[in-house]
Amino acid sequence: MTTLLEMREITKEFPGVRALDRVSVRVRQGEIHAICGENGAGKSTLMKVLSGVYPVGSYSGEIIFEDEPVAFRDIKDSEDRGIIIIHQELALVPQLSIAENIFLGNERARGGRIDWHATNQATEGLLAKVGLKEAPTTRVERIGVGKQQLVEIAKALSKDVKLLILDEPTAALQENDSRRLLDLMLELKEQGVTCIIISHKLGEVRYVADRVTVIRDGLTVSTLDVDEDLSEDRIVRDMVGRDMTHRFPEHARAPGEILMEVEGWNVWHPEHAERRVIKDASFTVRRGEVVGIAGLMGSGRTELAMSVFGRSYGRNITGQVRLDGKPIDVSTVDAAIKAGISYVTEDRKSLGLILDEPVRFNTTLANLDDVSSFGVLNRNEETRVAQNYRTALGIRTPSVFQKVVNLSGGNQQKVVLSKWLNTEPEVLILDEPTRGIDVGAKYEIYTIINKLAEEGKGVIVISSEMPELIGMCDRIYVMNEGSLVGELAAADANQEHIMSLIVNE
Repeated sequence: MTTLLEMREITKEFPGVRALDRVSVRVRQGEIHAICGENGAGKSTLMKVLSGVYPVGSYSGEIIFEDEPVAFRDIKDSEDRGIIIIHQELALVPQLSIAENIFLGNERARGGRIDWHATNQATEGLLAKVGLKEAPTTRVERIGVGKQQLVEIAKALSKDVKLLILDEPTAALQENDSRRLLDLMLELKEQGVTCIIISHKLGEVRYVADRVTVIRDGLTVSTLDVDEDLSEDRIVRDMVGRDMTHRFPEHARAPGEILMEVEGWNVWHPEHAERRVIKDASFTVRRGEVVGIAGLMGSGRTELAMSVFGRSYGRNITGQVRLDGKPIDVSTVDAAIKAGISYVTEDRKSLGLILDEPVRFNTTLANLDDVSSFGVLNRNEETRVAQNYRTALGIRTPSVFQKVVNLSGGNQQKVVLSKWLNTEPEVLILDEPTRGIDVGAKYEIYTIINKLAEEGKGVIVISSEMPELIGMCDRIYVMNEGSLVGELAAADANQEHIMSLIVNE
């Protein structure tokens, strides 16, 4: 099979860190090639080198594309050669329509004016390919993150793509949407489009990939052929450098008295006053218990969590929240924090962290009173608190003065956890706590969750990954269209049972 791309001895350094150390990858024409590795292994860095995000001169090594040496100065250079990258952080303009986003910089024009009929018609065809039914004129800000990812795919398909790079393309998607996207990749392969996929979801890798290159600590570890009955355990072993017999740490919990009660919770949409988003939701969390909330995208899981956490979503909210049997004030975020509730958002990059600030700054951000005196921030105390959490949670960073933007996804997630643990909550709500992080980092997050439960805290886990809920939770509530439609004990929970509760409602 003809080689389309070869990256030879690629080395990339940042201040104090060698992100890539003589990494080599060879991608064949017409294959789907997966790049796997733990967060911080160098996968995304390698793809940014390939796509010109890190321009020639900022790295050493050689890139050969279509049998020619290439030296990309920016993304436009790589796109002109047919290399299109879709980053994990979506690059859409929320205020523009789907059609405007797809053809931004690649406008359909006639006589110097945009041909909107041709633009919208072409958009409809592209949206049909990725399984979206939205109108081309729909503003991107009005669709969810999962659908925005599909718009990114459609945008890539609008160009003359020869090599399509997808960085964690299904991280924000539900199972059905993920499968549709993976099937789309297989269709593109049949049409001659070569794909590189970066993914932590090894089942998806084995479903679509022809070969897998594993990177660990900036080094190429192996390139494996999926046709040779490649197991997930083998990939994991190469990724983390050790066997991981159990994906979830063992736990033996004995939940105590009811800690938190939410009763008769109703939430109306912030813009559409007639639309009730959460409908008479009632649930409990015991001390030392991990409670899961399962449901499909749009079921209301995040809206429920945000509305309970200081009414940070919705309007005309009714219902009661009790802690240790006593009603508490959750009318504002500050009140919810003081009452003992914290919420780790599903979107750590835009809502959980200030990326251009250091670990130290982010760790203490939700509890500045603890590191201040008479309104003056004590930098030494701020550093001490951040150092303690760095040690306790195993945050891999050269120092607490490192900017969070330079950390891997798993370590960024630990910084978010540190920020909210520093408020000393009684109940911690975790919304997609392991989204976009690898199996090794997931295990570390699970260990932290278990430790919180052992300390008598109540933990609520919202997750789109059913195996995660089943493997970690003591009880699971199932949510559909704004209502809690079922409750399962851990012993009774399986994917089929959860899906049956959703489908039969």
